[in-house]
Amino acid sequence: MLRDLSDDQARTALPFKWGATEPGVLPAWVAEMDFRLAEPIEDALVRAVRGSALGYPPPADGLGTAFAGFAQRHWSWRVPDDASVATGGVMSGIRLALEALCPAGPVVVPQPCYPPFRDVVAVTGRELVTVDLDPDADVATLDLAAIEAAFAAGARTFLLCNPHNPLGRAWTRSELEALAELTGRYGVRVVSDEIHAPLVLPGATFTPYLTVDQSAVMVTSASKSFNMPAVHGAQLVLLDPADRERVRALPVPAQNTWSSLGVVAGEVAWRDCDEWLAALVERLDRNRALLADELPPKARMRPLEATYLAWLDLRAYAADPCAVALRHGVRLAPGGDYQPGLPGHVRLNLATSADRLAEILHRLVTGLTTSGTGTDT
Repeated sequence: MLRDLSDDQARTALPFKWGATEPGVLPAWVAEMDFRLAEPIEDALVRAVRGSALGYPPPADGLGTAFAGFAQRHWSWRVPDDASVATGGVMSGIRLALEALCPAGPVVVPQPCYPPFRDVVAVTGRELVTVDLDPDADVATLDLAAIEAAFAAGARTFLLCNPHNPLGRAWTRSELEALAELTGRYGVRVVSDEIHAPLVLPGATFTPYLTVDQSAVMVTSASKSFNMPAVHGAQLVLLDPADRERVRALPVPAQNTWSSLGVVAGEVAWRDCDEWLAALVERLDRNRALLADELPPKARMRPLEATYLAWLDLRAYAADPCAVALRHGVRLAPGGDYQPGLPGHVRLNLATSADRLAEILHRLVTGLTTSGTGTDT
């Protein structure tokens, strides 16, 4: 079911991830997978293009129905077919939610975080309040005391990443219920990015945040789990009919619209690609074990419960492990992008072939163990 891309094929298929990386350097930085599209998606897109189906996008009602079926099969969650409102991408959906649905006031973002979380707060003219998670904790948890202090000081929106990028946490139901109790007490609205939800790995469970807080805004897309960001399609999932009508009634400039191909690909992904997704999760589970086995002994990796993005603490080896890795032929994502000022951390993408991942780890370990301890810059 899962078809690996060769290096040459990857440079053509993934021009940002591979094309922006020097030849001879293995890219393990940006969140794209080194696999071909699932065949049902590929076939549907080819049919659409051959049929010249590149006009203005349709209403996308089928996208909500397909997602509802996926949610029922995978998470035993009954979400109404009409709860989804299509949008262009997850970040444009978050921006839309902030501007159209969230109360005035500062926005709380836990760090480390996906960097556009900070950017979207700035773009919407809101004040950003960051809450840093403890880099030394064995398991990353939400700092509810710090979050409550931000709410008490006037913050009225919370950006949640569920599952979390880059920490790889699949928040438990009890953790999410504690957050929901807190937000309910202070009148805070949660916008939950759940683009990584289908990528929860064996041993963990995904809990849709809307199942603990029906007033929240869920933003998701099939693009991450099915490796197709270029088709430009996502959705807001809103349980309140008034919220849905408010978003649908917005003028065209307020809504970064979806594409016709995004609707086609999204519907097929949610409806017809369970077997491909199962093969992907199995591969990621094996690669997770390989990563844990091959890291040097002083490297710290918190339990990777979801996503294909490992958050590594390499402070014992180098202040700037990304620079060390690059000199040895591996490109990683620097931890400072996710939490400014945080040294010695990297995000590593393991969605690739086992052989390529083994080579990435060999180069990384060689670089770390021959570059001194904690002093390399």
